[in-house]
Amino acid sequence: MDQHIQSLLNRLSCAAVTVATVTLILLFAQTPETCITDEPIAPQIRFPKSSCEATHREFVSIEKKNKRLWSTRDWRKKVDSFTELFHGIRHLGLLTNHSRVLCVSSGAGHEVMALSEMGVIDITGVELVDSPPLVSRADPHNLPFFDGVFDVAFSAHLAEALFPSRFVTEMERTVRPGGVCVLVVEQCSEEDLQEIKAMFQSSSLLGARNVTLFGLKMIQILLRNRIPP
Repeated sequence: MDQHIQSLLNRLSCAAVTVATVTLILLFAQTPETCITDEPIAPQIRFPKSSCEATHREFVSIEKKNKRLWSTRDWRKKVDSFTELFHGIRHLGLLTNHSRVLCVSSGAGHEVMALSEMGVIDITGVELVDSPPLVSRADPHNLPFFDGVFDVAFSAHLAEALFPSRFVTEMERTVRPGGVCVLVVEQCSEEDLQEIKAMFQSSSLLGARNVTLFGLKMIQILLRNRIPP
């Protein structure tokens, strides 16, 4: 009886080995279906549909990316809008080509390019994420600059600051006595304007006027850093 059982087990083992061997051969011989397609790969597809599509990806330099970005209509429109805004500040005698200008929370650098095209030589743009060569990485709430090293500090993004009071304090700190801080904010009430002014503890209000930026109605606020007695 034991011999019959042993013989049966041997036959089952041989059958199992045979089936496994045939299965492995078929798996190795068969090409995965995901690698077979009758449709041509569209040139606009940037990422492969499967691991079988091992295509070379072109490295795009920062210079090439910037060239594409700066040539777009939207980029040009925003730069021109800032240019018009800064011309107004220049006409007030608060901005010259030799002014040392700090642009806080300057995004991709539209305002930096606008100032550069106007002939301003010394411009520093900062943002949480850098966008070389126009903008360097720095925390607007903790600017890495000494006190009073800029003539003009500009920002159109106070409303996006996590800590507005700290944001304003840092702008004011980096501007020399007699220099100016310039904010562009959404249209607001007189009460809101006074609240913004109150955050500048060492500056006096020069004025506020209606301006247009990116086709939007805004308010430009000008404050001069007081000269110590």
